[in-house]
Amino acid sequence: MGSVAQIPTSFGHELRACLRCKLVKTYDQFRESGCENCPFFGLDKDHERVVECTTPNFTGIISVMDPNRSWAARWLRIGRFVPGCYTLAVTEALPEEFQGICEEERVQYVPPKRG
Repeated sequence: MGSVAQIPTSFGHELRACLRCKLVKTYDQFRESGCENCPFFGLDKDHERVVECTTPNFTGIISVMDPNRSWAARWLRIGRFVPGCYTLAVTEALPEEFQGICEEERVQYVPPKRG
């Protein structure tokens, strides 16, 4: 996999995390280039989807340079994703419509654990 996710250009309120893969970027970055791990959501084509598929509510950030070799990336279940910044946890579930897209695309979606 040759691609790399954009690194957030700012670490303020505009940061959001993808509800499927936990990739962290700014709202504008998701709007401009979508989610590198979840292109099938079409976030760059439909700006409403950025709000539906990402959340500003997440816990912690980890930067992953080589996801295949990182034990932390494997532990967080992001070992197959592109290098980039990821959150440790999101608490919101992906809306059902987009869970359906994951099924159609045959990609895994793991809902957050209920605390």
